[in-house]
Amino acid sequence: MADMNNHKSGAINVEDPKYYTNRELSWISFNKRVLSEARDKSNPLFERLKFLSITASNLDEFFMVRVASLKDMIHAQYSKPDIAGLTASMQLEQVSESLHEFVSLQYHTFNKMLLPLMEENGLYIVRNHKELSEEEAEYVDRYFTEFVYPVLTPMAVDSSRPFPLIRNKSLNIGALIRPKVRPESKKSKGSKYDFATVQVPDVLPRILELPQYEGEQRKIILLEQVILRNMDKLFLNYDIESSYCFRVERNADLSIDEDEAEDLLKEIEKQVKKRAWGEAIRLEVDSMMDKKLMKTIVDEMGISDKDIYSIDGPLDLTFLMKVYKIEGFEHLKEHGYKDPAIVPEISPDENIFASIRQGDILMHHPYQTFDPVVRFVSDAASDPKVLAIKQTLYRVSGNSPIIAALARAADNGKQVTVLVELKARFDEENNIVWAKKLEQAGCHVIYGLVGLKTHCKITLVVRREDEGIRRYVHLATGNYNDSTAKLYTDIGLFTCKDAFGEDATAVFNMLSGYSEPLAWNRLSLAPLWLKDRIIYMIDREADNARRGETSRIIAKMNSICHKDVIAALYRASQAGVRIDLIVRGICSLKAGIPGLSDNIRVRSIVGNYLEHSRIFYFENAGKPEYYCSSADWMPRNLERRVEIMFPIEEGRLQDKIRHILDAELRDTEKAHILAPDDSYNKVDKRGKTELNSQKLFGDEAWLLESKNISLTGDSRTFIPEKGPEEINNLEH
Repeated sequence: MADMNNHKSGAINVEDPKYYTNRELSWISFNKRVLSEARDKSNPLFERLKFLSITASNLDEFFMVRVASLKDMIHAQYSKPDIAGLTASMQLEQVSESLHEFVSLQYHTFNKMLLPLMEENGLYIVRNHKELSEEEAEYVDRYFTEFVYPVLTPMAVDSSRPFPLIRNKSLNIGALIRPKVRPESKKSKGSKYDFATVQVPDVLPRILELPQYEGEQRKIILLEQVILRNMDKLFLNYDIESSYCFRVERNADLSIDEDEAEDLLKEIEKQVKKRAWGEAIRLEVDSMMDKKLMKTIVDEMGISDKDIYSIDGPLDLTFLMKVYKIEGFEHLKEHGYKDPAIVPEISPDENIFASIRQGDILMHHPYQTFDPVVRFVSDAASDPKVLAIKQTLYRVSGNSPIIAALARAADNGKQVTVLVELKARFDEENNIVWAKKLEQAGCHVIYGLVGLKTHCKITLVVRREDEGIRRYVHLATGNYNDSTAKLYTDIGLFTCKDAFGEDATAVFNMLSGYSEPLAWNRLSLAPLWLKDRIIYMIDREADNARRGETSRIIAKMNSICHKDVIAALYRASQAGVRIDLIVRGICSLKAGIPGLSDNIRVRSIVGNYLEHSRIFYFENAGKPEYYCSSADWMPRNLERRVEIMFPIEEGRLQDKIRHILDAELRDTEKAHILAPDDSYNKVDKRGKTELNSQKLFGDEAWLLESKNISLTGDSRTFIPEKGPEEINNLEH
């Protein structure tokens, strides 16, 4: 236990705003960590392109939701400061400054670091259509005529044609045009130009690869350059003075009054359609755009100078994800990550329910395959002994096998209840489609509780067996999405213990009928009492430390910004509790502040997979407790969502959880450490064994599979080398 005699516990006010970091600025710091992977020369080139693309995608959502939210607060004259003491207008000012710096760094990374390397490695991006050779130009023009021209809708603006609505996130070309003067006309050209625009169609590939001529490197050209080269064919009777790309992002945060909505599904459908035309939040323009064209667009958008981003390069860098997928450059990609391994406890030849009856099963995705989760629902759909299936769905894939299995189960006469969260941001339309299909298949579909998002991940299968009714439960930290399960790190648990089954039944009864039980066995639910439970366990560690008993907290999550929870962690640190936080994204806690958070260390892991699992460890005076959860330690998760935290009880599974935490605390390759000044720095590797935890987990999953390819007793006891016993010996 750390010696805290130099600091009186409570001498520092843990409520003081100066000891908290604004969540928006912390998120920008997270995206900088992603950008640092694009700038890291030790990463393969195409992985760096992928990370740069991710920063662009992240930034789009940040503008549409978080920046939009700040603007909404300002419009509503909401002046209450956040936990860091910043009002909405103060936040927006600092956020705007940081984002302009960030975008400049994005394009410096693209132009100065990545483009030259791409050319060195045989791939050239045509930045301007004027660079094309005669043969290339002929190919591009033919492609335009055959494939692009039929799709385009050029729109001119004049007294009879108003300025068109520019859709959210669409890439557009703006132009200044004026009628051509016929040779026989005696009238001279006027000085007035009209505005015209054409949307770059997203139904066509953004990237066009040019024919590779002998001795030349491979070349690609972006669709907007193909259109810019052929603008004269869109406005045949006009002269084009200038034409440049622009892109607008709009407020995409839905405003829904659930109390007033007679039909939530119809109301969300209506609001989603409005998303394309919300208030303009950001305008991206080509840095070479002339002032007259710029003024026309800005005036029509009604956007302020601070919201204009002048871009030196292609707008919308998400196209780099398409570049990443171009064939022929596999040597420039990361090959240290393995495909998902099987889950040894679940034999393909054995009934999955029989496997679960042998003992709880812990799965670590994407290192282990998500297939057992799909199989759990699919087998239940066709198993004659299964009476009912109940499941929550937050985000599912476009062609979800789980949805298909649920529909088949209803068709087979099972009682199927599905909670589809219609308010899952940017998945509203997708979820509406699934909800309607499930209803048509005969499933009972519910949409959750008014005012709350249902974010928990739980499936209950009720089965009639010789011994009576048995309930099988799957709980998880991640969504029932077979696509993202290959990209996100998550934990899943299968169990058929009675206590979990009773709680699972209570969860669904609460969601469908507002029936809350008097007591719970194993599950902790938000917004009922999960926050209080977390604070209680933190305070318990502090009390143990004061009594001289062993104390320790390790918590892994996506984000932490709940002031009450952070204040509890500060108090625990002052009491001498050693605390390690593994926080991928937003962190409003300040680490390493003398007298406040000396005993708190924060690290963020940004790797090939998105760290998504939530895992919590409490030493509890030598009786350790382990939990996994769907909830981050944020106000929205603990107060405005239905979330579940569940314990990991069996010792062999606790060992696996400890090993995961241990490895991530020893990661030297992808971990960033939070400094007291809010900056993040890569781990100092001196004296440390190099370790990439994500690669380690992949290697171990395959080692586990190779040792347990046939289901044996070893499969439930095997722990990889360098196991969890090291966790309590970690030194700061």
